[in-house]
Amino acid sequence: MSATALAAGPLAFGVGAPVQAAAPLLGAWQPRHWRYKIGAFEMTTITDSEVFLDGPFPLIGGNAPEEDVRRLMRDNLLPEARYQPGFSPTLVNTGRELVLFDTGNGENGFVARPQGGWLAAGLGPAGFKAEDVDVVVLSHGHPDHIGGLMEGGKPLFPNARYAIGQIEYDFWAPEGKHTGEIENMAAIFRANTRAIADRFTFVKPGDDVVAGIRAVEAYGHTPGHLNFLIESEGQAIYFWGDCAHHQVASLARPDWHCVFDIDKELGAVTRKRVYDRLATDRLAVIGYHMPFPSVGYVERQGSAYRWLPHSYQLNL
Repeated sequence: MSATALAAGPLAFGVGAPVQAAAPLLGAWQPRHWRYKIGAFEMTTITDSEVFLDGPFPLIGGNAPEEDVRRLMRDNLLPEARYQPGFSPTLVNTGRELVLFDTGNGENGFVARPQGGWLAAGLGPAGFKAEDVDVVVLSHGHPDHIGGLMEGGKPLFPNARYAIGQIEYDFWAPEGKHTGEIENMAAIFRANTRAIADRFTFVKPGDDVVAGIRAVEAYGHTPGHLNFLIESEGQAIYFWGDCAHHQVASLARPDWHCVFDIDKELGAVTRKRVYDRLATDRLAVIGYHMPFPSVGYVERQGSAYRWLPHSYQLNL
């Protein structure tokens, strides 16, 4: 090294100059759809929102001390007062029918656009057209599940028939039955189902929607809330709709009330029954409000339960 270079010191090599990254920052990004198989059935989950909400308290645990909910979050390395639920409609291609489970927020759901209501725009990137859908299955009538039925004043899925529990439909559809917040949601249900009312098929627990997809009773969250067991070639996965709204709080304390449950005590009883069955049977689960891609398993921990997110089990 020359004497001139030594005399110049560190600045000759840019050590003291401001550091500038070669590439620009790109911002946060999450996948918007995910595909896997259950037997011969091809499953595709599409995210309808990535919104963050205040909570989980008091949305979950309103019958518990707030500090207990916050402590549970701290113990699980989660923020105490903000969380990101999934909103995850799922398509099942059985080889004969394309079946959609729930339709997201749409134009008038729980999470307003642009933060929610992404299903319609997400179909194309995931490989589908709305016209491809043969059956739309509605687990229940809340706006974040039925909001995507209509788009621009027309049915988004023009070739589909629609399946819902008779009890659920009869709860939401009548005019003049409800008041207050329940009526606000019922009005959205009526607005989104009026044009397709003649295409509904009403199912009850034990009925097959199509071959390999069977309705299961899960009342409490709403009066006719249904789950669905999906089976193909000896494999199975369980769609539990809204049997959980937080991946830790709902499972660790199924007795904690959920503000969205119409019958809070029955909702708690149903959660525990569903979790216990899934933990015992070691079934894969589609949890609509679990973090995207909203697929995992339930593990029993004493009198409580734990959500185990899918890693690679269904990719084989």
